[in-house]
Amino acid sequence: MCRARAPRPDSPLPYRFPYLACVLGNLLKKVGVLAGDSGSSQVDVLGLSWGGALAQQFAVQNPRRCRRLILVSTGTGSVMIPGKPSVLTKMLTPRRFLDHRYAALVAPELYGGAARRDPMVIKRLFDRQLMAGSRVGYLHQLLAGAGWTSIPLLPFVRQPTLVIAGTDDPIIPLANARIMSRLLPNATVHIHHGGHVGLVVNAAEHARVIEAFRRS
Repeated sequence: MCRARAPRPDSPLPYRFPYLACVLGNLLKKVGVLAGDSGSSQVDVLGLSWGGALAQQFAVQNPRRCRRLILVSTGTGSVMIPGKPSVLTKMLTPRRFLDHRYAALVAPELYGGAARRDPMVIKRLFDRQLMAGSRVGYLHQLLAGAGWTSIPLLPFVRQPTLVIAGTDDPIIPLANARIMSRLLPNATVHIHHGGHVGLVVNAAEHARVIEAFRRS
């Protein structure tokens, strides 16, 4: 399968989470999801891993626009309980996104859960991507959260929040979910026995949990 490469970022510097949260809000208005010409007034926001950090920032900046918050396999940014150094080292480059066989090779150590039993599940997941990000773009993604932490922000997140965490997540250890649940005023925690990408590889199970939370 041919895979297109993403263009290099236009900005010479990475965008930070507060700015990205503004962009996300404007995008939701532009496509009519949030109040505008025909949009709704509120959205439920789900963030996975790095996206969970952005979701936290969005909820803080948009307390009336964000109805419910779902945080999956994520933490509090630079102030958190980190994974093992060997795991974090493998995340410093985008090689796993560019070389999917390498992704399968490091999948057990990096993603845990189902990837320990079947590392090729990660290769199959990445093979479905139609576009591979640039190295500069990946560096910008890492730098976007450098020095950022949600520790002082979480007590101000008043939205009902579902925190989903796996017992075998090498990137975001389970203790981070427990810390977040204590800081969030209206948190519900769901713990599963999978790894970092349990939401993706076991989508049906997680969908039931998330939809039950959204309807509550």
